[in-house]
Amino acid sequence: MRARSVAVCTTTALVAFAPCARADEPAPPAETTPPSAAQIDLTKDTTPPAAEELAAPPPEAPPPPPYKKTVVLDSSIGAIGFLGEFGKVAPPGPWMHVQLGYELLKWLMLYGEGELAFTDTSNRQSPPNTRAFPIFGFGAGARFTIRFTDRFGIYAQGGLGMMKADIATRALGNLGFGDAESFGAYLGGRLGVEWFQIDRHFALGLNSGIRLAQGFAKLGAGTDTPLALDGGVSLRYAF
Repeated sequence: MRARSVAVCTTTALVAFAPCARADEPAPPAETTPPSAAQIDLTKDTTPPAAEELAAPPPEAPPPPPYKKTVVLDSSIGAIGFLGEFGKVAPPGPWMHVQLGYELLKWLMLYGEGELAFTDTSNRQSPPNTRAFPIFGFGAGARFTIRFTDRFGIYAQGGLGMMKADIATRALGNLGFGDAESFGAYLGGRLGVEWFQIDRHFALGLNSGIRLAQGFAKLGAGTDTPLALDGGVSLRYAF
């Protein structure tokens, strides 16, 4: 009887203790399931680019360098004046100059040139005796260029040619400059600067030249030094 009572009590104690033991055990980890296709955000891959991105220009390439070793057309406009005795007859006047050359090397160009200028005899003769007349000439020479950068350079050139005043016969001869009415030789030089543009064909510049034009010397004046001084702005076009 006593043994049966002990068995009953033991069984009751085990039944009461079991829930407490299970409560102290750690809970099993929750099962994780991979996200389904419906849960993946694919909008980043399907959204079209914003309007600002479409309107943005592509990155610009650096501008090409100016042309070198090519045919060059150079035109200038400015003024011309004379020093010496002829300057006492003719005042400074407008001057136009054109030059066509070929760059054999990036620093050497051979060229031919032509020019047209206008002046009159108002420094010596009063109206109505003043005579207006053009001066034209042509020549050839060589230019030497130094380019400090792709956009800036300086040059010096020397040349020789012929020039004359296109005026009625003896109109200047009566003033002592008869040789100026026919072609006479000149020898001169020119200095200039050039600023090469983004468009590789073009360059802007300034230049000035001086020439010894013996045909504009006053006859019989042994000390006369007939110098022509010109200068202006220029536009270069490289083909």
